This record gives sequence, C-alpha cells and structure tokens, in this order.
Amino acid sequence: MMQGGIKKLLVVVYFLAASAVGVLVSTSVFAETPTKTASASQQEPDPNDPEVQATNNDPETTGIGLKSTDKQVQGETKTSSTDSSDTADADLPESNTPLITDPYEPFNRAMFTFNDKIDKYFLKPIATVYNKIMPKPLNVGVHNFFNNIGTIPTIINDLLQFHFYQMTNDLWRLGINTTVGVGGFFDMATRMKLPFYINDFGLTLATWGYKNSNYIVLPFFGPNTIRDGVGIPVDYYAFSVYPHIQPPSLRYQIYAVGIVDRRAQLLQYQKVFEEATYDEYLFMRNAYLQRRNYQIEQNAHRGYQDQCAQLGGADMTSTTATQNEESDEKDNNTDQNHTLKDNDRDDTGDAGDADDSNDDTDNYDNV
Repeated sequence: MMQGGIKKLLVVVYFLAASAVGVLVSTSVFAETPTKTASASQQEPDPNDPEVQATNNDPETTGIGLKSTDKQVQGETKTSSTDSSDTADADLPESNTPLITDPYEPFNRAMFTFNDKIDKYFLKPIATVYNKIMPKPLNVGVHNFFNNIGTIPTIINDLLQFHFYQMTNDLWRLGINTTVGVGGFFDMATRMKLPFYINDFGLTLATWGYKNSNYIVLPFFGPNTIRDGVGIPVDYYAFSVYPHIQPPSLRYQIYAVGIVDRRAQLLQYQKVFEEATYDEYLFMRNAYLQRRNYQIEQNAHRGYQDQCAQLGGADMTSTTATQNEESDEKDNNTDQNHTLKDNDRDDTGDAGDADDSNDDTDNYDNV
C-alpha cells in the first residue's frame, strides 16, 4: 500500500514539474520565435500592428473567433462571417484571444492521418454497431454513468482553481446521481437544476496562468495542446477512479467502453464534419482551439462572486417576467370587464327597444 501511494505521488510530482517546464518553454517560444500558421511560408502577423488589428476587426476577413490567416489553403484564403462570430468577437476582448500556434504542423498532420485511419477502420465501425444494438434508454444510461464518474476529476480541479461554488454544485451532482440515480445511470441532478460541468487539469493550468500553448496532435488522443497533453495523465492517474478499479482487466474494459461511448455520441456530427470541411486538419484544429479557448473564458467566471451575480441576474429576469405576466393578466381582465359592460349595454338597449315595440302594439290594439 505504501509503495503504491509513493508511486502515485511521484507520478503527480513528475507531471507537475513537466507542466512547469511546459510553461517556461511556451513562454520562451512566444517571446523569441515567430510562429507559423497553416501556410508554411507565412509568419503570424503581429497582433499589436494597427493594420493587423483593423484587419482582424473586419468581419469580412475574420472567422469564428479565429484569424483569417489560419484558413489559407494552397495560397487561397477562404473567409467566413456569421452573426455568431460578431457576437463572440464582441464578448471577448481582443487582447484575450489566443493566437493559433502550430509549429509542429508536419508532425501533427502525420498524427492526424494516423488517428483518422484508426477511427475510420476500427473505432467508428464499432461505435456505429454500438448505437444500433444498444437500446436508446440503455445508451443514455451508459453515457450518464461515464459522465458521473468523470465528475470526480472535475471536483478536484474545481478545488485546485478555488471555485468553491462550482465544486459544491459538482459534489451535489455526484452524490445525487450516485445514490438516487442508481450509480449515475439516471441524471437526476440535471432535473434538480444542477447543471453538468466538465473541468480538467488543462483548465487548471490555464487558470494558473498557462493559457497560450502550442497545438499538438497526440496519437490515439487526437487534438490537444502541450498544456492539455500534460493534464491527461494527471487527471487519469491522480484524480480519476480508474486506477482504483481492480482487477486491471476490469479497469481496461470499463475504460474501453467509455471510449466507444464518447465516439458513439459524436456520430451525430459526422455528416456535418464531412460536408463542412475543406481541409479536415485545419477544421479540426480550429474547432478544437476555439472550443478550448471558450472553455477557458467560461471557466474564468466560475468563482463565487460571478456565480452569485449570474444568479442575481437570473432572479431579476424572473421577477421582471413575473411582473410582466401579472401586468398582462390585469390588462386582459380589464379588457374582459369592458367587453362585459358593452354586452350589458347592448342587452339593455335591445330590451328597451322590445318594450317600446310592445307599447306600440298595445296602443294599436286599443285603437
């Protein structure tokens, strides 16, 4: 037992030291060497250059949170402009938008091709059969189970980032889904207004200051950055439940089912991926970095004060909506009262006309 604990401690210390070295290396790369983008012969423009800033602010030359130079293929630049991109650029300060750094592109493209072949001929067919033979409720239950055990590393990373409010939310989720949700197969916490959230050691390193990191494609693990690659073994060996599952054969079987489950959940986006890409490598790289940058920005607002402010805004919105509903209800009641009064007046007028008609008839009879 003691030897196992010492071994795990050494693994954690090793990866923490590696992350510190990664921070220093990344800082030196950003400070000293220009970084190449998708075009091998073109260098990344200086973001402080006024002309570059004007170009980046132009919606015709800027994609979804990414610079247009990252979309060059064979000397031609393809740009995109959507309403969502304008909103994203307006919400995030330009100084906080990380540059795309891909100095290992030849290696990354080779690893991307390698992973794509494995996925095409091995993992994707298994995930397709998995979705076909698994009943929908059971499929959802298995996915909920893996989300539930994945909450454990999330809670530890919440603690490391001092996001105690979010940690409390995730602790409640883990406890409710594990007990009431029968081991996590039923997501009862979401029904109780406890939202699902994912946190990892890569986001922890970003919270500690290691935000900008070079892009790298890892064999079998796919798109990553140096920072996020360092976080993978830390989350698995130090924070997750997998190393404690015995015997090892059962551990690897559960982990393999988790991989198949994650791939099966992504099959619904396969058609969009195949139709929307002009260069699959660039598409995957830009999509991963955009999503990761969004997670970093969102994770920066998981503190207690930010969550309280968000809840306060939600309460104000709910109060305003309630007041508007009450006002509409009063207006409707007033309109109904006016309508009833008008109907009463019409009925009274008709009754008067009928009485006058009867009086005339009686007078005629008398004559």
